[in-house]
Amino acid sequence: MTNPSDLLILRDKLRAFTRARDWDQFHSPKNLSMALMVEVAELMEHFQWLTEEQSGNLAAENKAAVAEELADILLYLVRLSDKLGVDLQDAALHKLEKNALKYPAEQVRGSAKKYSEY
Repeated sequence: MTNPSDLLILRDKLRAFTRARDWDQFHSPKNLSMALMVEVAELMEHFQWLTEEQSGNLAAENKAAVAEELADILLYLVRLSDKLGVDLQDAALHKLEKNALKYPAEQVRGSAKKYSEY
């Protein structure tokens, strides 16, 4: 797991990066959420026509491109959570706990069904 201070350092670097470029005026939650979706779509493009096996065995140059898209996603996610005052790590840990209750391991192991189907 990441150290909580890692996300805070990243958040602070993003704040400084944004401030130096006077971009805060563009970073509304609406705009950041849309930018996040664009980056997720760009990530999906790398996998669009691959088989399951190919998607797990990317060539080095494709893996580097995927890493950049993942970084873009993380940056927008951290920025959006900062603008909304959401502690991203706490929110993720809380959601994981909720999912553990919705999907008990002994009941769902090996199944991709939605919780409402159990």
